Amino acid sequence: MATIKRDINYINKDFPDIRAKLIEFSQTYFPNTYNDFSPTSPGMMFMEQAAYVSDIMSFYLDNQLQETFTQFARQTNNLYELAYMFGYKPKVTTAAQVEVELFQQVPSKKVGGSFIPDYDYTLTIGENTTLQSTSNPDSTFLIQDKCDFSFSSSYDPTEISVYQVIGTEPQFYLLKKTRKAISANINTKSVSFNSPKQFQTINIEASNIIKILDITDSDGNIWNEVDYLGQEMIFDSIKNTNPNDPNNVADVGEVPYLLQLKKCQRRFATRFTSENNLQIQFGAGNPNDTDELITPNPNNVGIGLPFEQDKLTTAYSPTNFLFTKTYGISPSNTTLTIRYLTGGGVESNVPSSDLTGIEGSNTFFNTINLNATTANYIFNSLASNNPLAADGGASGDTNNEIRQNTLMQIATQQRTVTLDDYKVRAMSMPSDFGTVSKIYIEKPTLDNQTSTVETLCMYVLAQNSLGQLDSPTLTLKKNLRTYLSQYKMIGDSIEIKDAYIINLGIDFEIVVLPNFINSQVILSCIESLQTYFDVDNWQINQPILINDLYVRLDNIEGVQTVKNIKFSNKSGIPSGYSEYAYDIEGATLNGVIYPSLDPSIFEVRYLNNDIKGRVVPL
Repeated sequence: MATIKRDINYINKDFPDIRAKLIEFSQTYFPNTYNDFSPTSPGMMFMEQAAYVSDIMSFYLDNQLQETFTQFARQTNNLYELAYMFGYKPKVTTAAQVEVELFQQVPSKKVGGSFIPDYDYTLTIGENTTLQSTSNPDSTFLIQDKCDFSFSSSYDPTEISVYQVIGTEPQFYLLKKTRKAISANINTKSVSFNSPKQFQTINIEASNIIKILDITDSDGNIWNEVDYLGQEMIFDSIKNTNPNDPNNVADVGEVPYLLQLKKCQRRFATRFTSENNLQIQFGAGNPNDTDELITPNPNNVGIGLPFEQDKLTTAYSPTNFLFTKTYGISPSNTTLTIRYLTGGGVESNVPSSDLTGIEGSNTFFNTINLNATTANYIFNSLASNNPLAADGGASGDTNNEIRQNTLMQIATQQRTVTLDDYKVRAMSMPSDFGTVSKIYIEKPTLDNQTSTVETLCMYVLAQNSLGQLDSPTLTLKKNLRTYLSQYKMIGDSIEIKDAYIINLGIDFEIVVLPNFINSQVILSCIESLQTYFDVDNWQINQPILINDLYVRLDNIEGVQTVKNIKFSNKSGIPSGYSEYAYDIEGATLNGVIYPSLDPSIFEVRYLNNDIKGRVVPL
């Protein structure tokens, strides 16, 4: 029988178009078979049912296709899946943050004819100590970092003041430290495992889950969270003490922890499947296997390649260059204790002076065999306060926020590509490993030609306890190098150097308007210049625009005119300044003081002493 060729239209999708096309199809190819197209005819019933089913199928096909695109997906669970596929972790809540002040008293003791604090009575407040809100009993804040009152450095200064005096002799001193706290509650869940299974998953169901705090097994082993199970290397920190790094014991006060990379077998990855469910997934390896302990060498790289593929055409991943399939070990014959944080939200933005209740079960003395009465008094003197209101607390990501953050993640991929990427990444290093205050990055030049070697020179500076610029310690630079090694491009080589500090003195002369007090006008001018030259407002290789200073002083109330502004260089370590001298006059051109060709920064080191002004006649 001959096949009849039909003219079929594939572009109709909705009910009216499909119904009309079915009528047209019947009239064209079956004119004598059926010609009753009235709304109540049996034939129209079947045509409309077919159009109805086709419309539904078309709708769900379009909807399913739409849900595969981050820009158009509307269902929250699909947006979660798409976000994780591109490396973004959605948030279901956001914790409020606040800086809290911690206080304790210590008795005085006499040493060499002078009274000093007795540090034998100092306390240590353990990490994850709880602070209770007085205005909102449901809001609990956690001090995430340990606070040791016996330790003081530029990174973690201890402020000391006299608290009580009898006669002329101080009896008690007050010690103050600051820490950051987040609004969170610690929750615990225990899960038992028997024989190992590949990619075991467990679920935590709770509202407002912030993150996993830690996971330990019944043998005391710690399980580490990674972004994805194929990630073998994690950051690890050890306390900066003499046995750990005997060459840098002098840096202990500035950099309390050493940063290093560690390969971990026990790891897990997390992902939200809904707003109230967090899934935890473990690896596929057997704890008895030694596959994870193989040291890469030319004989075993790519040992797990399927079908013995040619290594010449294989794309290797630095996170899994052996092509192993374990992705970490699976827990077996053990019980995992999971601690996770919940909380946050808008209600966690508590007002100032609200976090005054500190829980003391996680606090202890640094010295034993103390006087019991004095120790009890000191322990009860422990107090806390938040001078500023907590902020940052909010609900989780909306669907639109998940879309935008996912698209941003696709573009950045947490890699450092541009010079600004390196700058931001270096300044985001956790402060436990040292804090970089100023950064400047450039490619080195050879004979006025840009080097062809992919080497980047990163010039960095730190700050001392007074907030003044200082050269970074060797340990800080080592930690920074380790930190950047996980993010830099494979072809980039980074050389970390010290930037140069040029210290300045400023002398200015002004004419004061009648009926104004000279001393008050001078003071206002000095305060304005102090704000202008605050170290936080300056970057490496930033020039000084002298004309801007004239305009700035002219705008001070009471100033009739600015007669002169003179800059001088202050140098010399014995005087407390930088060791580098600089020709200010030679570096000044057309009202601009230019920094050195070598990356350098201008600094008024002593704002209260190095800025001087006087009133002169018109």
